[in-house]
Amino acid sequence: MPVKSGRNFHPESFFSAMREFKTDEWQIVADAGGLDDFDAIWGQDIGWFEEPNQRRGGWSGVSRLEVGLPDGGRSPVFIKRQQNHVTRTWRHPLWGITTFRREFENLQRLQAYGVPTLDVLYFAERVVDGDRQAILISRELTGYVSFEDYMLDWQQHGFPEKPVWRRLIIKLAGIARRMHQHHIQQNCFLPKHVFIGGLDGETDIRLIDFEKAKRTLTIHAAMLRDLDTFNRRCPGLRTTDRLRFLMAYCGQDRVDEHVRAIWRELVALAHKKRGSRKA
Repeated sequence: MPVKSGRNFHPESFFSAMREFKTDEWQIVADAGGLDDFDAIWGQDIGWFEEPNQRRGGWSGVSRLEVGLPDGGRSPVFIKRQQNHVTRTWRHPLWGITTFRREFENLQRLQAYGVPTLDVLYFAERVVDGDRQAILISRELTGYVSFEDYMLDWQQHGFPEKPVWRRLIIKLAGIARRMHQHHIQQNCFLPKHVFIGGLDGETDIRLIDFEKAKRTLTIHAAMLRDLDTFNRRCPGLRTTDRLRFLMAYCGQDRVDEHVRAIWRELVALAHKKRGSRKA
């Protein structure tokens, strides 16, 4: 849509057209369950899985719904709805972008790069009476557990078998590296945002929560930010696990000078942040 000029210009003109994405799978579910348009989804009275977040000038919340399938089964999905929940980016410095649109675009980009994350079924945004509304629906990661809960379990019941644990650490490091190689910084690379499940007998890993993700000028900047966060928020990891993760991230089977240099940077960042909290 061309930009209007003059005093009659209103930012709403940028957002008046409906933006909608849906998979064929969701279309079948929507037709069967009466969820075939924005109004039908927006008006669902299903309670909140997470209470709405009241900030950024609006609100944003998550609901869980088991939708009916044509064969009579049920499939759990997460329905995220928000209104006037906007963030500004370098691409959208004036009127901003809804955080769900930002997350949707990040998820699409990650899937194109081969970074495993959520399966998005539906996304749409619109403007009604000046209010910017957005919906994002994804399939629930049924049978998965967060890395945070995974660590709590083995702290209580003992480590998993060494080969299983090593494969998990190495696979997660490879996924993080692939994400950063495309200059994507998650900005909240936390153990609660890493989910572990099984896929055809193999360990499957999915990353979630990309509302705050952004592109960086350098791979190194994305790496330091995310690995520093993960390093500090996984206190239960042993030093050997951290080194194994870092070696796998760097594509090395031993601790060479490159691995040592990154290790020193991460240690320095951790000390600096601990010191700033004490000040």
